[in-house]
Order: sequence, then structure tokens, then C-alpha cells
Amino acid sequence: MNSLAARLDGPDEPRYRLAPHNIDAEQALLGAILVNNEAFFRVSDFLEPAHFHEEVHRRIYEVTSSLIKAGKIATPITLKTFLGDHDLGGLTVSQYLARLAAEATTIINAEDYGRTIHDLAIRRELIGIGEDMVNVAYDAPVDVSPRDQIEDAERKLYSLAETGRYDGGFQRFADALTAAIDVAAAAYKREGKLSGLATGLHDLDRMMGGLQPSDLVILAGRPAMGKTSLATNVAFNIAKAYRGEKQPDGAVKAVDGGIVGFFSLEMSAEQLANRIIAEQSGIPSYKIRRGDIREEEFYRISDVAREMQTIPFYIDQTGGLSIAQLAARARRLKRQRGLDLLVVDYLQLLSGSSKKGENRVQELTEITTGMKALAKELHVPIVALSQLSRQVENRDDKRPQLSDLRESGSIEQDADVVLFVYREEYYLKNKEPKPGTEEHFKWQAEMDQAHGKAEVIIGKQRHGPTGTVQLSFQADVTRFGNLAQEDRLPEQF
Repeated sequence: MNSLAARLDGPDEPRYRLAPHNIDAEQALLGAILVNNEAFFRVSDFLEPAHFHEEVHRRIYEVTSSLIKAGKIATPITLKTFLGDHDLGGLTVSQYLARLAAEATTIINAEDYGRTIHDLAIRRELIGIGEDMVNVAYDAPVDVSPRDQIEDAERKLYSLAETGRYDGGFQRFADALTAAIDVAAAAYKREGKLSGLATGLHDLDRMMGGLQPSDLVILAGRPAMGKTSLATNVAFNIAKAYRGEKQPDGAVKAVDGGIVGFFSLEMSAEQLANRIIAEQSGIPSYKIRRGDIREEEFYRISDVAREMQTIPFYIDQTGGLSIAQLAARARRLKRQRGLDLLVVDYLQLLSGSSKKGENRVQELTEITTGMKALAKELHVPIVALSQLSRQVENRDDKRPQLSDLRESGSIEQDADVVLFVYREEYYLKNKEPKPGTEEHFKWQAEMDQAHGKAEVIIGKQRHGPTGTVQLSFQADVTRFGNLAQEDRLPEQF
């Protein structure tokens, strides 16, 4: 056959470096489809016309796809009227289609041919991205910094990685059942019997089953309620409990705890570390900052700091990040170090893509949608802190509600779990009546009841119950803990 491959790669042609392609595989697949249209359905969910290297093959596949999807039969006869006249190495279109069909042997290998074509197309895309990187780096536009170029390249690579997958589509329910049983088995073996990451706060874990992979968890509250403290407590507990196990393929998988990435958009890494040292050592952070500590307290701080150096806890303190920059850095951390939990403090300090004409509500919608997509892509829970609107302060009962989430309903819509932090003690402290009065005695009784306690209100949980969890809170060391309840009896087995 005076084939298209021979025409392109004939002995008389000059030899130069060609982009990766396989004309034979393209011809074999197209021939198989023309002989038996069922072959098309073996590749249609991942193979696009653009994946073919040869232009005429793209056109043949495109027309074939349109005919089959319209419920018609694609054969050399039905196709030729849509393709026009071309000289294909001395063959007309009709002759070329007939030769493709005549030389097709079986449709059994159709999927393998399709994957070969697809993978070679991805390699060509990679070459294109690499060439763009080189050209932009050489040109060095004034308005594009090297960091912008790096982030743009990362975005393109991850976009290619996601759109270039052919393992999606429908799966058998039996496979989904197996995956669900595997999750249950892992929870049974894991300490605490949880399917997700254990926060270390037992009552919260009991209601949530831990932090679940791919979930977007919004942790919201008014200023001074302890959002950052709760987030750092949970993040440190998870990192401290980390225990990895090497898999047969060489990868390391967390069997307990996890690797934590913490975006601290408001506080510096040093301030965050100071909080965690105070929480772990039990020594107030203001005393640590002033150096007002005894010798034994200094040694306690040293021991805590030494322990903290060994845990997989990574902090990014860059302020003013966009959601695209945050996603690029999270992907990089997962690729280089691993990642099991991502914390963002806090949501309103992120920016969107800065499209002109967008208002803040639209921008926040883009941020929360991007955050949920990132949680699914990385298959890790993301805990994003969020401020609440001032309307909370105008109510007698200042316990937060879903309607108090600031600026956008998209936060509630995109979140899998919404948690509110509430401390009655904070509000009571600011309403102290005149000492010696009956109101003061009543106030003191309420203060005694609320002292050292906090509530975490589960306002929304897509896969579980809502309700309120009582926790202990030590304000001087910003530590949340499990609240001992006298009325709780040991479980009977």
C-alpha cells in the first residue's frame, strides 16, 4: 500500500526530529471503526479528533464520530461525501477509506490503539508546553515575572494531567462497593475507628467520622472566637499522629494522622509556631514572647520545639495569594512532600482571577468553587476558615447560623461541612453588671457555667448529622480539648 506513513516518512525526505506520532496505529483504529462501529465506543470516552497527528485522520474521526452519535452507520461509502477531495499519497479519499477498511483485521485491539494515539498526543502537548516555557523565558515580557511563568506552566501541566486521563467515565457498581468496603476496613484497623483523619477532639470525631478526603470544611466564627486556634490544634494533632507505610509501588501512604499544609495568610509562620508552642507546652504565648519564664518552663518549651521539628507540618505565610496560586502551591507540596490535610486561614484574604467588573460576591464564588475542586483533585480534606458578618452581634442569642456566612451563599453551597466556633464566655465577660447587685450574682453564675467551655456547632454536614459539640478551651494557651462530662458513662459492650 502506498500508505500515508510512507508518504510522510519516505526515504527521499530529509531526516529531522518529528513530534511523537504513530500513523500505523491511527490507520488501524480508523479501519477497525469503519469495519465495525462498535469499536468507536471503546475509545469515544477519552479519544478526541485533536489527538490524531495527521490532519486527514482527525477529519475522518470527527465525521465518523458525528455519524455514529447521530445513530447512523459510518462506512467508507457514507463518509466520502463529507470529506471532499484530497490527494493522499496518490490515493483519492474513497480509495484511502476503502484501503483502511480492507486492511483492518479486528476490533479487539481498538482500545489499545486508541490509548497509544492518546498518549502520543499528550507527549506532543508536553513538548508544546516546554517550547512555550522556553520562548516566554527568552522573550522575558516586562509585565510577566518568572514566578508568574512558573505558575502558568504548572497550571498548564495540571490541566493537561486532568483532561488527559482516560480512566474516568462510568464504573461498575461492584468496583464502587469494593472501594467503600476498603474504606470501612481501613477505619476498623485505624486507631479511633474513623474513616477520616482524626482531629483529636473525640466528640467532634464521633459526629463527623474524622475529616473526610475531598471534603471542603468551612470553619467560621466571629473574631476572638478561636477559629485559628481550633484549626492549629486540629492540624497539629493530625501531623503529630502521622505514621506512614510504604506501599508495594514504592509510594508512602498515611495509615494514621497525615501530612499537613497550612496557608497562614494573616499571621506569620513565627506567630503560628508561637501559638502551637504555647498550646503544646501549656505556657501562655505572651509569657514566651516577653521571656517571662522559669528555667523548667524553658526546658519544656525546648522539648516541645524539638518534637515539632520532626512532624510533617508545612506553613506558607505568603499574603495576598490568589486561588490559582494557592492551588499551584498545594499541588507542588503534594508532589514533593505528600499532603493529607490542607488548612487555609482565612478565606476572605484570598483573591480570585481579578477579572474586571467582578464584584466581591462573584469573586468569592470563584474562590469557594476552586477550593472544592482542589479538594477533589488532591483527594484531601481542606479546612478553610471564614469570617462571619456583624449581624451576629445584633441578636440576643449570638450563636452563629448559616445565614451569617459573609458575602456569598456559595460558601454554604460548596462546603461539605460548615462548623461554627462559639464561646459564650467571651460575650458574658463584656456584659458584667455592677458588682454587688442581684444582676451581678446572676451574671457570675452564668460566667462560672460558661468558663473554660466552647461550642463547635455543626451547621451543615453533607454526609452526617448536625448538632453541637462541647469542648474545653484554655484562653491563655489557646488550646481546645475534650470536655470531661460527668454524666457520661463508659460504653457497654
